Amino acid sequence: MDHFPGNWGNPRSRDDTYLESNDYLPGSIAQDHPRIRAEKTMSGFSCDEYISNPSHMPRAHTQQPVVTGTSVIGIRFKGGVMLAADNLASYGSLARFRDVERLLKVGDYTVVGASGDISDLQYIQHMLVNLETKEKYLDDGHSLGPKNVFEYMSRVMYGRRTKVNPLWNSLVIAGVKNNESFLGFVDLQGTSYQSSTIATGFGGHLAIPILRKAVDQIGEENMTEEQAKKIIEDCMRVLYYRDARSLNKFQRATITASGVTITDPYSLETDWSFAEKIRGYGA
Repeated sequence: MDHFPGNWGNPRSRDDTYLESNDYLPGSIAQDHPRIRAEKTMSGFSCDEYISNPSHMPRAHTQQPVVTGTSVIGIRFKGGVMLAADNLASYGSLARFRDVERLLKVGDYTVVGASGDISDLQYIQHMLVNLETKEKYLDDGHSLGPKNVFEYMSRVMYGRRTKVNPLWNSLVIAGVKNNESFLGFVDLQGTSYQSSTIATGFGGHLAIPILRKAVDQIGEENMTEEQAKKIIEDCMRVLYYRDARSLNKFQRATITASGVTITDPYSLETDWSFAEKIRGYGA
């Protein structure tokens, strides 16, 4: 099991394990394989039980993500939080799906951004929708805030990790409740922390220096929403230049005391003239 996010997104070949993974599936071509026929005729052995009752088959866990999303970046500013994530879901190195939304609104105060496996992201989305529905059914005067979602997902991710069946995602949870801004991070092992700047995936190498420099120069309490927007867009532009799994089409979420706003996907102006001066790989 590879826990390093930098290695996610390269689907492994399953050709070598095709027969092993389909030996006892009803109607499988592998049933007619000579080795399988020989096993069926062995004295005292029968695979009929496995064919008639698939629940007896061994449980399979995801060992490596296949369709993945790249960086999510976030920054706190005066009175709110801003997140951004592009709309690309890559099948290995193939830019397969270009309209995937990876910023999820949860309740009235929170946005969750996710990088990593897209199917696990969809599972998390259903989980959070169910959590929100149950909270509304209680009708006890309380509502989910960003800290509640953060603690909940921390326990979920750690619980799945202890079962050796992790959700292959890195999550950024942002929100504002009671005029208090919140920005937190949770990874597939359940590791969690809070910060004024957060980036997942390749953004942890390329965007974090830009975000931290801006916070140091301007100050979180002095940074306006327009300044935060410019910083976020600069980071997304750099990621598009340098991250092969990124796309110049992204969404930006702004969370303030007045509510949550998630933009429609949009693109940035780019200038590739600098590429002519880049030399590498023996050139």
